[in-house]
Amino acid sequence: MKDKSKYLLLLASFALIAAGIYRGEVVEVLKKAINICLECIGIG
Repeated sequence: MKDKSKYLLLLASFALIAAGIYRGEVVEVLKKAINICLECIGIG
């Protein structure tokens, strides 16, 4: 039972990652990460 739940959770995480890539969320996350980094340096 424990092994099945581990693989089900892994499969669900892959499905959600694929859905985010399909929707174009990668670009949004990258933009936010760049803005946060620039704010930490003091440029943005």
